[in-house]
Amino acid sequence: MFSGKTEELIRRLTRARIARQRVEIFKPALDTRYHAEDVVSHNAARIRSTPVAIASEILLLAAGSDVVGIDEGQFFDDSLVDVCAQLANNGTRVIVAGLDMDYLGHPFGPMPALLATAEYVTKVHAVCVCCGEIASYSYRIAASASQVLLGETDSYEARCRPCFLEGMQAKEATPEARSAATH
Repeated sequence: MFSGKTEELIRRLTRARIARQRVEIFKPALDTRYHAEDVVSHNAARIRSTPVAIASEILLLAAGSDVVGIDEGQFFDDSLVDVCAQLANNGTRVIVAGLDMDYLGHPFGPMPALLATAEYVTKVHAVCVCCGEIASYSYRIAASASQVLLGETDSYEARCRPCFLEGMQAKEATPEARSAATH
């Protein structure tokens, strides 16, 4: 989080539109943090999109597109990989933005398979809020054990590996964590 993934997606799709390419943009319907329909970055850059409940809807709605953009890819089901492959096999340029790891540092949703099958991968990084180094982890500061928790700076912090591990170890040392582990 906070690395500029959505901003980079918007930038690339805007350039495709300038080049007069037919562009369609999709986002998961569950992501209504900033706007119900627009894809919006943390810095308020925005682009109109179509919210979809499941990845297979994208195939129906993207017909005739030159470029398809997908935001928050980690929130889609695993069929997103096949959807992207079908679009690409039909000559459509597909750009997906998403988190590769969840708040525990584990691979997140269809993103690992997308990374493995993509021709090009651009990995952007945030800045660790603890030490200022390059951050690759989304450290959850909100109390929730759900894998999906939509949030911003009130729920997550960008952290480097050492600061992420330090925070995770501190959480494990709390009385609440020890109690939950024994039940």
